[in-house]
Amino acid sequence: MFTFTKSRPKAKTPTTLLRVEGERAYPRSDYLATEEPLEIRLVAQEGEVRTVAVTMRTPGHDFELAAGFLFAEGIVSHREEIRRISYCTPRGEAQQYNVVSVVLNAPRLPELAPFERHFYTHSACGVCGRASLEGLHRRFRPLQGGPIVSAHLLPDLPHRLLARQALFGATGGLHAAALFDPEGVLLALREDVGRHNAVDKLLGWALLEGRLPLSECLLLVSGRASFELVQKALAGGVPILVALSAPSSLAVDLARAFHLTLVGFLRTGFNLYAAPERIRV
Repeated sequence: MFTFTKSRPKAKTPTTLLRVEGERAYPRSDYLATEEPLEIRLVAQEGEVRTVAVTMRTPGHDFELAAGFLFAEGIVSHREEIRRISYCTPRGEAQQYNVVSVVLNAPRLPELAPFERHFYTHSACGVCGRASLEGLHRRFRPLQGGPIVSAHLLPDLPHRLLARQALFGATGGLHAAALFDPEGVLLALREDVGRHNAVDKLLGWALLEGRLPLSECLLLVSGRASFELVQKALAGGVPILVALSAPSSLAVDLARAFHLTLVGFLRTGFNLYAAPERIRV
């Protein structure tokens, strides 16, 4: 069972190690990307409480992570459905910074059977295995419109991303997700040990700031494009998803089904897998 810390965890953790170069070995200090559990609880006005997820994450922007997760999973649809978000404070105890309570503007919790998942997930897998293409067709419609982005702009975006990745610079062990406008201006960036968490933090930011849908943005992710990341892009109304690495077969199928522009293997060039008309070559 996880131990939930009562002191605020930091995004990076100091460590000591033995550095080996050729025949020489010497001690040195470094930082690790912190990975700790976050329990997300739903709370109704009449006091009903339900844990909906425990995910491994890098501490920081926890409220955005909780809000973005609930939004991406379809449990909440609008900012007004959330009354407040706070760290858990049991009676007579100190705050627990690895437990977040999301209080809804509703007397009772919504029916959670369609979202049933009392699960523990590691930071890399996201929320896997629930959503089917049929279920997503009931929830989303194919994306229409969206910006036209110059192909010459895309290869420069990873450099703009890396320049703003402070935690990656310190630890070398974090994924990043960023929102850009059609001219390549960085709007928001979030880092986490899990790429799914990084995207959820962005969605939570957009939800809480009243910026949804993100129909004039493109989403850049530092790893591969999975089915779950395409699903999250669809939830946010993002028309263009760009990944530095490969997409999965199901990610491509989903992007094509919902007319989402999917770019992979972004280097000096890139591969276009779906809805290429939003990229001006």
